Amino acid sequence: MNKSDFTDKLSKDFYLADVLTVAKNLLGKTFVKAGSNKILSGKIVEVEAYNGLMDEASHSFNGMTKRNEIMFKQGGLLYVYFTYGMHFCSNIVTGKEGDGCAVLIRGIEPIDGIKQMAKNRYGKTALTGKENINLTNGPAKLTQAFGIGRKDNGIDMTGNEIYILDSKNIHSKKISVSKRIGIKKSVDLPWRFYITDNPFVSGK
Repeated sequence: MNKSDFTDKLSKDFYLADVLTVAKNLLGKTFVKAGSNKILSGKIVEVEAYNGLMDEASHSFNGMTKRNEIMFKQGGLLYVYFTYGMHFCSNIVTGKEGDGCAVLIRGIEPIDGIKQMAKNRYGKTALTGKENINLTNGPAKLTQAFGIGRKDNGIDMTGNEIYILDSKNIHSKKISVSKRIGIKKSVDLPWRFYITDNPFVSGK
């Protein structure tokens, strides 16, 4: 992959669909961060949907704040938030302006730039088998591995810095559905989707 490989980038229309449709269709797509001389990429294997219109676990449920204002914009932007005083997480804004919907990227299977991801996460490039699996199998882990932070909040996903490449949708038989992880409200919504048996899924 190189920085000129933009022909299969997801279009704006993809992100304007409802959040559950976008969440499921993101599985199997390739998440890319293109630096000045490095490409980091990986296959999206796990996501969670958040809908501020009716979902108490969503950051946008109680209205717009300085922290969540990106969620209320038109779909196709990257929403990066800081949590637990130490981690960033990456989300894809969906739907029309004002909806307050986004998809949390929970797990990625690394493809390109694995040594740089390892350096970002562990400060070294030679990893054990466990460290390889733990490289991007969680929302904070993958965000750190890709070197994404507050500066990337609001980036246009149809641009050339951070974007997602298209691919054939994963067959529904290969997608598992569950309740979301680590939340205390709207806990019964089955809005977590992941590629069954992929080792880079964050939890069963």
